[in-house]
Parts: sequence; C-alpha cells; structure tokens
Amino acid sequence: MPRRRPSALRGEVPARHVRRRRYPSIDRLSGSCTADLGRLERARFWPEATAEAFWHWKALAHGPLRRIADPFTAQRCGVPGCCDPAYFRDHLEAVLHALPRKSSRELRALVSALDDKILTRGKVIQVDNLDVPWWRDQL
Repeated sequence: MPRRRPSALRGEVPARHVRRRRYPSIDRLSGSCTADLGRLERARFWPEATAEAFWHWKALAHGPLRRIADPFTAQRCGVPGCCDPAYFRDHLEAVLHALPRKSSRELRALVSALDDKILTRGKVIQVDNLDVPWWRDQL
C-alpha cells in the first residue's frame, strides 16, 4: 500500500514560508543585545530598522570616497531615509540612547568605528561645533 503524502496528512494547514531578511543582521552583537534591539524595534520602530540604518551607514563608510568628500554635489531628494545619510545616523543615535546601557555600549563600539572611518576618509568634515552632531550639516 502506498504511503500517504504529508500534505494529505496535514490537511488545510498552510505551508510556512521563511521570510528572508531584507538587510543582514548586525555582525558581532551578542544575543542579549540583539534581543534588546528586537524589543525596542517592536515597541518604537519597525522590524529591521536598526539593521537597515547600520547597513546604510556601513555602506557610506566603506563605499566610494566621493559620497563623503563632496557633500555639495551629492544628490539629495529631500525625502527622509531616501538619499540623506544623516537620517540613518540619527536613527542609530536614537537607538543608542534608547537601549539599555550594556547593549548600547556594544552597539556604540561598532557605530563609532564606522564614524571614525568616515571622519578619517572625508577630510572636508569639520567637527568644531559640539552642539550640532557632525553628520547633520557635513554630509
């Protein structure tokens, strides 16, 4: 007698589809920091918001130098989150202030490494005014 198909045994239960992430998860974060990020994103932001912002900020740090060094000729459309790299850094800053202290320290180490890379590569960026974050007016 032939074996019954698994779909016949399950009946009308829909098949589970694993949704692939749009942005890669942030490397070198502990499980507790990732869990804190997940809780924060469910409460205040949207899923993968921090991973998206970190991915864009990392792409700016490791991307072509003309994106950093020539802020006057860069194309800006005016839509937040579309072309403006400061939007992503503002989001990361908001997350860093909202996370618990240990998780914030862990994520801040990764973000500050990218900040240092951007500041060393972009020689026209001036960090003189301490009242305004450098990424708002310089990028």
